[in-house]
This record gives sequence, structure tokens and C-alpha cells, in this order.
Amino acid sequence: MKKILLYLFEHKTLSRALARETLLQIGRGVYNDHEITAFMTVYLMRSVTVEELQGFRDALLELCVPVDLEGARVIDIVGTGGDGKNTFNISTLACFVVAGAGEKVAKHGNYGASTVSGASNVMEQLGYVFKNESARLRRELDTANICFLHAPQFHPALKAVGPIRKNLGMRTFFNMLGPMVNPANPYFQLVGVYNLEMARLYTYLLQQDDRDFCIIHGIDGYDEISLTNDTKVISRAGEKICTPEQLGKRTVLPTDLQGGDTIEGAAKLFRKILDGKGTWAQNAVVLANAAMALHGTGKYKNYDQAYGAAVESLESGSARHCLQKLIALQ
Repeated sequence: MKKILLYLFEHKTLSRALARETLLQIGRGVYNDHEITAFMTVYLMRSVTVEELQGFRDALLELCVPVDLEGARVIDIVGTGGDGKNTFNISTLACFVVAGAGEKVAKHGNYGASTVSGASNVMEQLGYVFKNESARLRRELDTANICFLHAPQFHPALKAVGPIRKNLGMRTFFNMLGPMVNPANPYFQLVGVYNLEMARLYTYLLQQDDRDFCIIHGIDGYDEISLTNDTKVISRAGEKICTPEQLGKRTVLPTDLQGGDTIEGAAKLFRKILDGKGTWAQNAVVLANAAMALHGTGKYKNYDQAYGAAVESLESGSARHCLQKLIALQ
């Protein structure tokens, strides 16, 4: 690692092959915490290159614990995290709304590194038991239309750096990797990013696959459709800017999206929204993200039709029932 660090300290970048090899070694426990912290710090001081990101992704997928969902066409809604906004668990809630609308969802998530409650924190608090056995995950998909893939269960490198990321308490390049290494290999992904540079990187990488995707970026710095301002939407069809009125009927305030100070509070709010008792603003943001995901499946004529399906899922209780069924299987 010393040789690699000295190389990076000279403002040089890693080739795809060397980036892959470095992360493979991290995943295999070759380096100590101090070496890994120094390595991660480099990428807090400069942007990761496309080649480096590709190499890191190659390593995670090579080390990944495989999952077999027997050909189920699953989708994922995931944000990179690290936007510093401390919002409630919008993407995870949207996943349940999408599941309630009849889609199969394999949600990939992790503990929050720079936020109070990441997807894994809230799911664990709700009673979900992390697992990587394909048979149990398939049963959850069959019964509840959704399963949860806790990233460290599938990616040794993410498990190795988890405590370091938590201690740093800020976004690192691992935030960028999470959405690209879902072991279920979803056929469609809605990916939220917190800046335009990351949107560019994701667009380049995701266009190399044959899967459909939609990248969203709240132009005031959110890694999801926030409805606090316009949203940039990028897909294979091109790029566009959508207003809050187009996506969620009206604008909401940043204070409407706050996630609270504790994991327990986040889980309580999560249930409240699925129970249909969320505020208008909370519901609207969840519905907008779910609708964008549903629209991306190609099963709806337009976004408004997908939004209607999301509303039906939440208001009928279908989304809540998906959570109830999922937790009952634990």
C-alpha cells in the first residue's frame, strides 16, 4: 500500500487494473485500517476517475457473494448517499411503494456513513434480518415483492471498510460504488446522485451495460427527487430538467424532508408514512421517486400514469402490506 499511496500523493491516478487489484487486497484484509484510511482520504481531496471507478467496481463484483433469484426481473431504487441533507429514507420507502404496485424489488443498501439512518439502519430497526441465502431472498420476493440486500453481506471489501467510513463520517468513493454493485443485477435502476460530476460518471458507466437506468439529481444537491427544486433526469433517451410541479404537483420545503436524529425515529417515521399518515410533502416526495422508477420499467404510457399507480399503492395499503409480509418472514 505504501507504494500505491506514494504514487497517488504525486497526483497520479490509478489504471483500471491497479484500482481493481488495490480494492481486491482491501477486501482480502491485506491492509490495516490506517493504510485504508489514507487511501480513502486521497479521494476526499480529488475526484475519482472513470478508470479508477471501473477498477473498484470490477473488484467488488469479483469478490461478491453471488445471489440467484432464478431469473426474477428485479429493479432497485438507490441513492449514493453523502448529500449531507439528512433526509428521511425516501428511496427505501419508494421501493415499498413500487413493490406494492406489483414490481419485484431487490433493494441494495448499507448502514449510513454520513447520515443518521441509512437503508440498512432503518430496515434492521423495522425487524428485517440481513441474509445472503438465495432461497430465503427468493421467498421474500415471491411473498412480499421485495427483498433487501445488505451490502456488507455480499461485499467483503465494504464490510472491511464499514467502521472506517463510519468514523470518517463523510462521503467517500464507496458511496459511488454501492449503486453499481447490486448482486441481484437488476434489469432497471433508478440511481440518485448528489452532484453533476457523479451524474456524468454514472452515465458513462451505466451506458456500457445493456440494462435500463435512470439517473436523477436534485439541482440543489439532493441525491433523489426532492421536490425542493428542479430535478435533472438522465436516461438512455437523453437528459431533461423536470420541475417539482411536473413530478410531484408542487414544491416542498427542505424542512419537510428531515429524517430526525435517531434510527428509532427514522423507523417510526417510515411506518407512519407507509400507514398513510405522512404529511402531504413526505408522501409527495416518496411518490415522485416511486413513480419515476415505475415509469422506467416501460409498463406505463407516461409519467402521470406511473404516478397514479404509485398513489394507488400507498393509499390502498399495498405498500404497507409488502412491509408486513416481508417482516413476517424473518
